Amino acid sequence: MGKYFGTDGVRGIANLELTAELAYKMGRCGGYVLTGQTKQPSILVGQDTRISSPMLESALVAGLLSIGANVIRLGVIPTPAVAYLTRKLGADASVMITASHNPVEDNGIKFFGSDGFKLSDETELEIERYMDLSMDELPRPIGIELGKLTENLTWKQQYIEFLKKTIQSDFTGLKIVLDCANGAAYELAPRLFCELGATVIAIGAHPNGYNINDHCGSTHSKALIDEVLRHNADLGLAFDGDADRLIAIDDTGAEMDGDYLLAICGEALSRAGKLNHNTIVTTVMSNLGFFKSVKALGMNTLQTTVGDRYVIEAMLKGGYNLGGEQSGHLIFLDYNTTGDGMLAGLQLVDHMLQTCEKLSVLKQKMNKFPQVLMNVPVGDKHKLNGNVKVNAAVKAVEDQLAEHGRVLVRPSGTESLIRVMAEGSEISLLEGYVKSIADVITVELA
Repeated sequence: MGKYFGTDGVRGIANLELTAELAYKMGRCGGYVLTGQTKQPSILVGQDTRISSPMLESALVAGLLSIGANVIRLGVIPTPAVAYLTRKLGADASVMITASHNPVEDNGIKFFGSDGFKLSDETELEIERYMDLSMDELPRPIGIELGKLTENLTWKQQYIEFLKKTIQSDFTGLKIVLDCANGAAYELAPRLFCELGATVIAIGAHPNGYNINDHCGSTHSKALIDEVLRHNADLGLAFDGDADRLIAIDDTGAEMDGDYLLAICGEALSRAGKLNHNTIVTTVMSNLGFFKSVKALGMNTLQTTVGDRYVIEAMLKGGYNLGGEQSGHLIFLDYNTTGDGMLAGLQLVDHMLQTCEKLSVLKQKMNKFPQVLMNVPVGDKHKLNGNVKVNAAVKAVEDQLAEHGRVLVRPSGTESLIRVMAEGSEISLLEGYVKSIADVITVELA
């Protein structure tokens, strides 16, 4: 991680940490690094539904225009749609204004290259280098050489039509509850599933600028569970604020995270002979039950550090086509270049229909180990590396778990938190183990 960029772009409290001034500078420097050799390049810009998104978008667009880039505003649109349209329309780069699953006060800026992929560490560091120069000597064209701003709010339908072509089934007869997190999928997700024939009950689909991810979406599943049971629906699908994540609820009201979805979709691809190298790429945060279940299903796994960008890097390097995270980022590289909640939802429902199995039956392909995760607020998460007392606390828990579980402690890539996770056979013991580590972290990293 750099000075400004974390594991998923730049993120912070809007108008305090992520200011309009910083967004303007990012527009100038990011636009130049990504397109500096191209005369009047074209750059797509999308946003989520946060009240701060128009402010940051305006500042970032001003920075892009000031270096001579032509900007096309896409309006409120999912992050994966921006990535897809970048490639489809031959844009030189794109930017998404979003803080994903974070609360409304946060916001962020994600860049994509012309290939639709998030930026490498090296490219982000190059942008930061320009941002920190004492003097801005980047181009300042005048007159007709200035960038031009246009708007196209209809291109998002091209994304819908693309998604439809990735599946074989007709969804007629299915009753699906969609939780759109009052975010970027609020318009497109219900439209997509309705056009495929499903009966759709949409919740979290009335954004007002303030209610994104507010007790809804992929990190708050209770409302979706209640609606699935109330309507006797076949399943529920929950997206996050920018719709690059997916969490599912089966017909019994049980939650299914990214591990379950990867196991189900992975086996479907494997049976069809379409899972490259018969391997699923995931992170060290995936449940122990996922690794054991995938092995029992005859597939292999490859682990990376936490962050969908690292999953994608490993997929590209090894030629894999399915990967993701427990949090719900699912990457189908045969179709798109980033985590895509709507695409993943289609693949899941398509497989469910082709097998004629309820989601609660498909869920049984994976047996999940009990897991306890605690987010510990800290003053400086960078103090974690090499901290002797924290390492000793972790070692003590590892000795207790031995081969019957595991513990993982890592800093959040987007927030001032340390995440402490333990897995094992008894939930009560795990809670004690996690608390013992968290207490040390609270003292040491204050």
